[in-house]
Amino acid sequence: MNQYMEKTEQALVHTYNRFPVVLERGEDVYLYDTEGKKYLDFAAGIAVCGLGYGNEELNQALKAQIDKLTHTSNLFYNTTCGKAAEALKGISEMDRVFFTNSGTEAIEGALKAARKYAYKKGTGRFEFIAMEHSFHGRSMGAVSVTGNEHYRTPFEPVIPGVKFAEFNNLDSVKALVSDKTCGVILEPLQGEGGIHMADPEFMKGIRRLCDEEGILMICDEIQCGMGRTGSMFAWQSYGTKPDIMAMAKAIGSGVPVGAFAMTEETARYSLEPGDHGTTYGGNPFACAAVAKTIEIFERENLVSHVKEVGAYLEEQLNALAEASGEILERRGTGLIQGIKIKRSVGEVINEALKEGLILISAGENVIRLVPPLIITEEHVDEMLHILRKIL
Repeated sequence: MNQYMEKTEQALVHTYNRFPVVLERGEDVYLYDTEGKKYLDFAAGIAVCGLGYGNEELNQALKAQIDKLTHTSNLFYNTTCGKAAEALKGISEMDRVFFTNSGTEAIEGALKAARKYAYKKGTGRFEFIAMEHSFHGRSMGAVSVTGNEHYRTPFEPVIPGVKFAEFNNLDSVKALVSDKTCGVILEPLQGEGGIHMADPEFMKGIRRLCDEEGILMICDEIQCGMGRTGSMFAWQSYGTKPDIMAMAKAIGSGVPVGAFAMTEETARYSLEPGDHGTTYGGNPFACAAVAKTIEIFERENLVSHVKEVGAYLEEQLNALAEASGEILERRGTGLIQGIKIKRSVGEVINEALKEGLILISAGENVIRLVPPLIITEEHVDEMLHILRKIL
């Protein structure tokens, strides 16, 4: 066993099923282990490292921030937090932003904001409608709205007041609405659940239903947001602006940071000082990563790049599916793609790793492709060469 791997196993409780690789550094869209082996990365730290590895401009911004200030707590304003919040407001089309440390925490904040909205409105509403096969995190609140029993059962009883509807079935959502429903939470594109896109009519129907019933629409954009689908945030391609939105992963390019944002109307009847808090959320270092990431995304027009390369990836995956008897279906859009296969997905991922390609799964039989957003068609070809060899 590699000495670094052995030390880690000795020091940590075994709660993760890790790959038998110890990574040491990254460059562009490649990772290198302690033995010097090179890997083409089509996982991006689970859709986190949108700018790839070693982006000099981002690195310099973080180094500069370290020399200035890394933490103040939420007792003070800091200039970097304000800059990051304004940038997030601009790309998300939302009005108010609350920074967290992770996507799970962003979901917790979104759920609390929705319940406080109902409380201040005096409606007595407290229930949520979530989607089957969804994934929103592993804290008690987030796991309670996660539509997969595998994640919930070991920790029951979870938080009550959650009903699960069938994704892309508007009638099943309507059937669950009651005078106690305060919010509908969904991913516009389910990632962990198998790379399932919401139908346009489903998203528009949810928005109409929420408007008609006085319910808040909550979009989880933690994985599918930040340009990955070919829109800055997935809901924007549907024209269905949510009342509350959760973000994380790629907004910080690898620095741990999340956020939930809401419209002015929602904020007016929602969280007040003392309702919600975080010691590290909005700290200058994390916010420097957010502000610089958004600056680079906009200047380099990465969303258009994702549309272009994503279309090429879809085309090539469709061709591979036609040529290979191992692929049952391709799903997804932009640079969040899934291929459903006949073989054991773990077997394919392990074989790919040996060939120098990093892949991850989305469910039992779906290979999830969420590479850095800076990949080129040449990187797609390199990935497909290895995948063809395996399949």
